[in-house]
Amino acid sequence: MSNQTTMTEFLLLGFSDVPELQILHFVVFLVLYLASLLGNLLIITAIALDHHLHTPMYFFLMNLSILDLGSISVTIPKSMANSLMNTRVISYSGCFAQVFLFFFFATADFAILTIMAYDRYVAICQPLHYETVMNRKVCFQMAASAWISVFLYSAVHTGNTFAISFCGRNMVDQFFCEIPHLLKLACSDSDLIGFLIFSMFLGSSCFVFIIVSYVQIFTTVVKIPSEQGRHKAFSTCLPHLIVVSLFICTGTFAYLKPTSSSTSGLDLVVAVLYSVLPPMMNPIIYSMRNKELKGTLSKLVSQKLFSKNKMSIFLLQ
Repeated sequence: MSNQTTMTEFLLLGFSDVPELQILHFVVFLVLYLASLLGNLLIITAIALDHHLHTPMYFFLMNLSILDLGSISVTIPKSMANSLMNTRVISYSGCFAQVFLFFFFATADFAILTIMAYDRYVAICQPLHYETVMNRKVCFQMAASAWISVFLYSAVHTGNTFAISFCGRNMVDQFFCEIPHLLKLACSDSDLIGFLIFSMFLGSSCFVFIIVSYVQIFTTVVKIPSEQGRHKAFSTCLPHLIVVSLFICTGTFAYLKPTSSSTSGLDLVVAVLYSVLPPMMNPIIYSMRNKELKGTLSKLVSQKLFSKNKMSIFLLQ
């Protein structure tokens, strides 16, 4: 029988022990983090300032950007700080907070993506009822329900994870506290099996709902006689479908693949793909495919540049 250990801290996986590579890791993560911050803040600002974008689709997109900001801020800064200070330590409470916050933001992300699929379904398949079904009150209620229910769910899931007994080593084979790698340190995970099955059932239900919604959407879109109408429908649906696919594929692979007893470079790559890539790519995908959002972002950037030029001229006078 393994000796149970009271953990006071965990050791995260470093990308390298070579100082030069640690600096490289810091710089790369800093660039990715700043790109994600800039992209998501631009989307939030554009939607908040342009009243033409005060529609259900953009309301949920703003929620998605807020969640992306949260999820990437939970993992990357700590990893950057560890590389800069040449340490790998994270406290028990810090690890607990990281697990809870990352799981909360990632799960809420999935919940909002599911709601967005329903929004696109009503907009395209039931356009005459759209304003009635997706009114302002309903949108706020759906978003609030997603945030509150996911908060409670994440609290229970995190509590169950840290209620287990850890045996021996405290090395987490990942650059942040990730649940699958924490479970490798457990004496027994039998208490979590039922909850994990329930979690998989919820996730699968949302995934099936999204797939069914898009089957209905594309069936309706191909029947639209106007080419311009089809293009507009695809331009609002394809970014969402790409984001959903990116999130589900990377997240599913990370959590359902067998965990090895040794450190794997593949684990690091997959973790970066599902924890760093989606928050950074979501603003790019949505702004590239959406003309309204591109137009608003272009106006914001041009107004900012114009105000800077005016200020420069004023200072030179």
